[in-house]
Amino acid sequence: MKKKLTTLIMLSIALVGFSQTSEVMTTNGGVPVGDNQNSKTVGEYGPVLLEDIHLIEKLAAFDRERIPERVVHARGAGAFGVFEASADMSQFTMAAPFQQVGKTTEIAIRFSTVVHGKGSPETARDPRGFAVKFYTDQGNYDIVGNNFPTFFIRDAIKFPDMVHAFKPSPVTNKQDPNRVFDFFSHLPEATHTLTLLYSDYGTPAGYQFMNGSSVHAFKWINNKGEMTYVMYHWESKQGQKNLTATEAEIQQGKDWQHATVSLRNAIDSKNYPQWDLYVQMIKPEDIHSFDFWPLDATKDWPADKIERIKIGTMTLNRNPINFFQEVESVAFAPGSLIPGVQASEDKLLQGRLFSYFDTQRHRLGPNFQQIEVNKPKQKVVNYNSDSYSSSRNDEFDNPDVNYQPSSRTGVSDTEQYKYVQETLKNVTITQQKITKTNDFGQAGDFYRSLTKKEQENLISNLAGDLAKVKDKNTQKTMITYFYKADRNYGMSLAKALGFSMKDFMN
Repeated sequence: MKKKLTTLIMLSIALVGFSQTSEVMTTNGGVPVGDNQNSKTVGEYGPVLLEDIHLIEKLAAFDRERIPERVVHARGAGAFGVFEASADMSQFTMAAPFQQVGKTTEIAIRFSTVVHGKGSPETARDPRGFAVKFYTDQGNYDIVGNNFPTFFIRDAIKFPDMVHAFKPSPVTNKQDPNRVFDFFSHLPEATHTLTLLYSDYGTPAGYQFMNGSSVHAFKWINNKGEMTYVMYHWESKQGQKNLTATEAEIQQGKDWQHATVSLRNAIDSKNYPQWDLYVQMIKPEDIHSFDFWPLDATKDWPADKIERIKIGTMTLNRNPINFFQEVESVAFAPGSLIPGVQASEDKLLQGRLFSYFDTQRHRLGPNFQQIEVNKPKQKVVNYNSDSYSSSRNDEFDNPDVNYQPSSRTGVSDTEQYKYVQETLKNVTITQQKITKTNDFGQAGDFYRSLTKKEQENLISNLAGDLAKVKDKNTQKTMITYFYKADRNYGMSLAKALGFSMKDFMN
């Protein structure tokens, strides 16, 4: 009996491979593979032959499995869902998702940390990227922002330097507060966003527990050609939840991928995360009516002065099936605009219009928009063809015509969707700082909006990094910026760092 049982077990083991699949393994070219377990060798114990095509193809594919990671926003998680409009905004914009109540649009989203690398912990103090792709019936529209409503700088020319300061030192390969604050001690415009970063909002408890913002203003254009400046805000229906520095340290010891896990588990359990989308609008004639420049990315638009209007709700209801294909390969760009939306004069946005498309071409190739997750839902009709991984030629109605205009095809442009005409008077080409900087007011407002405990956490977090800065003048400069934002803010930070009033009188 025992011998018979052993025979049956051995037979079952032998048949396992046959019972699991009936598909034939092939090469990338679809050719059947004879042996995927043993390389072709000279005899049983001899060297491996270069002519083993399957082995070479398999290793070559493996060697290229990793594409360049994003320079910023490398670590992230994604999901898919739907946006449903709750307001008809057609009087302000032709943008497809916002034309009628109840209109639904498929979306993809990617949340991310900003500075740290692809394998970094999600407990790290950092702004969070908040990028949404709308698959509209007039092409793909991306709202690419952060969980903060403001950014550190107002001009794209500073962006590479800012990232270099945040990134590890080229000498020690370690992030260094000396480098960070040496840079920001020359940029008072960063005071508000640094305050946000070092508050508990710099360490969200999970991606679904944070708000989002477009950071930049855009121009909405209606079908009459009339223009309105607009800012987008996503408000989490799960509420905002953050980690203190102590909680983040504890969480990192348990699972430093907590944000990805939390988001995925919520969707898997059908506890679908939702965000309401709000807009703020300013008429062009009112753009100079504030004590700050509304097209300055270091500034928030105060809700008590500029009404927030709810226009819809986003629901995430599907996790990615393959992370590389659907999250690592998804490409967002603030220049992915549709009829009804144009870029504003925001100087940081203007630089991002080039930079994001450029980095996607570097990471994913010149035809990144033909990758499945980046494809628009409707047919693409243009003659941008060939180059790496292009399949667009197959879509031409007349393959012999890859140019336009032509009498042999019906392809034409659409007058209705031309850029709206703007008249610039007394134009001067210049390089200069804007006049309305107001670098400290909103930072003070945010500090005073925090609870006493949240203020204490902010001071502790800031002092923790500033204490590592060796240059006392840099420390004093940063304290001065925070003092200008709020007297108690600056004095509390000075005290935490061991400074007295006489230190600032020399």
